[in-house]
Amino acid sequence: MNPEPLEARVQRLVREEVAIVSYDPRWPGLFEDEKAHLLSDLPADIVRRVEHFGSTAVPGLPAKPIIDILVSVSSLEQVKAVVVPILEAQGYEYLWRPTMGDDGPPWYAWFIKRDPGTKARTHHIHMVEASFTEHWDRLKFRDYLRTHPTAAKGYAELKRRLAAGHPKDRVAYTQGKTGFILETMRRAEAERGPAPSSG
Repeated sequence: MNPEPLEARVQRLVREEVAIVSYDPRWPGLFEDEKAHLLSDLPADIVRRVEHFGSTAVPGLPAKPIIDILVSVSSLEQVKAVVVPILEAQGYEYLWRPTMGDDGPPWYAWFIKRDPGTKARTHHIHMVEASFTEHWDRLKFRDYLRTHPTAAKGYAELKRRLAAGHPKDRVAYTQGKTGFILETMRRAEAERGPAPSSG
């Protein structure tokens, strides 16, 4: 059987349904289960840190029912050589994905885990090196929403509108959230105030 061309694969993935559901209290446990699985199956010298991020990591926040996991790795070249074969053999889908935009660097390793029966996505695993600040800054967004219910409510309303308007276009859905996320990050930085002087 011929492998699916990359472009066709990407187009298929971005057209999968965007569905927002109410918060599920099982989500933190599903993260912990997957974290344990990754740490037990992958080499300890490659995997450094595993974090739950995205909307499923914010208690009470509606979300796509997909657990987003951010993994710090020692080297993306090691991920391609060692981790990709392990996870693909377990049924995970793998893409070498741009961090921002459609085609620009830096690139990172992205895995999709699906329910064996329904084939619905259950987990997104983002593997990056410690220097990928754009990814690690998303933890600040997560933490801000956890402690600011009004911001979380506004984000939930935006996500529902976008999902209703772009039910088969994950790119448009994601792009529609960008302005809110950037503004929220600016507020978070303003609340933290200036960095302390070294003098």
